[in-house]
Amino acid sequence: MRWFFHLLYTVLFSAKAYTTENIPLEGGVVVAANHLSNWDPMLISCFVDRPIAYMAKQELFDVPILGRALYTLHSFPVRRGIGDRQAVRMAVGKLQRGECMGLFPEGHRSKTGELQKAANGAALIAAKAKVPVIPTAVINTNRIFKAGSFFPAIKVIYGKPVYYKSDKIDKVELQRFTAEIMQQIQNLINSYKT
Repeated sequence: MRWFFHLLYTVLFSAKAYTTENIPLEGGVVVAANHLSNWDPMLISCFVDRPIAYMAKQELFDVPILGRALYTLHSFPVRRGIGDRQAVRMAVGKLQRGECMGLFPEGHRSKTGELQKAANGAALIAAKAKVPVIPTAVINTNRIFKAGSFFPAIKVIYGKPVYYKSDKIDKVELQRFTAEIMQQIQNLINSYKT
């Protein structure tokens, strides 16, 4: 699947990936990205030399073929809007076992293409698992197959790792870490957007 999407993105959309060396090849790590479209998870994953597991909304796993495919691709369900503690525990467990997790701090796709207010979920998971976060920017995926930009040039940029520095995990510290992650993502967007 990784090679299929790599070919699809590079041929159809002239996709470019930048600073892939910022993704460690082993050990637990959270890849935290802005979310523009359903194309984002595959774009982020196809340029990385290790599997990336994603949380996906429970409803997707209820679709027979899609649900099976998502499990095969290391994803697992999350019940949105209720603070799904089981999904958080599963994510933390995966990270502590040295896996790579892809998370979208905004929690949903941006309708405007601009960064939206982020929840503290990605920060909480990284803090509990004691793993670094790679702020990641996706650019132009919201324009795929849209009038006027049917095949836009898309980009994914992997930032330098950031770490949760506090000894305690509380709302104030999580909000601070979330703000740091989102600011890094915005900086990447500003630096690479054309």
